[in-house]
Amino acid sequence: MRRKPKAAAYAEEFMVRLNVNGAIREIDAEPDTPLLWAIREQIGLTGTKYGCGVAACGACTVHVDGVPTRSCAFPVSDFKPEQKIVTIEGLSADSSHAVQRAWAELDVPQCGYCQSGQILAAVALLKEFPRPTDAQIDEAMTNICRCGTYNRIRAAVKRASELSAG
Repeated sequence: MRRKPKAAAYAEEFMVRLNVNGAIREIDAEPDTPLLWAIREQIGLTGTKYGCGVAACGACTVHVDGVPTRSCAFPVSDFKPEQKIVTIEGLSADSSHAVQRAWAELDVPQCGYCQSGQILAAVALLKEFPRPTDAQIDEAMTNICRCGTYNRIRAAVKRASELSAG
């Protein structure tokens, strides 16, 4: 039996396949690499932001099979190619998603750093509650905005709800 050269065996050990925004991406990463860094540095999608690094602020929120997930807290080894990971870049090709339109219409972002995570959290909220109450918005939108645009975020969630209804 012929053995693979050590370098080739090493490369195969750390090859990870991720389904990001509908495309299978093969990346070379250590198994404990946080999903956030794979998305940003290996795949080059920089809309997902690093905030706190401990899954508290939500700047790194992506969807995994439709569930908002703090990508800084999970290693790439936790994901299978069958799982669909959606970043802000994958939400819509032309920023025409109702939440993105509402965010622009109400001028929600101030510095903008946390907004991709906020938008993805809002999309998940509206999927579960198409007409959310203030209490549902407050409960679901746990992302932290250092600029304090929470009132505009709440208004934009409600506007996105209206836009989605047609």
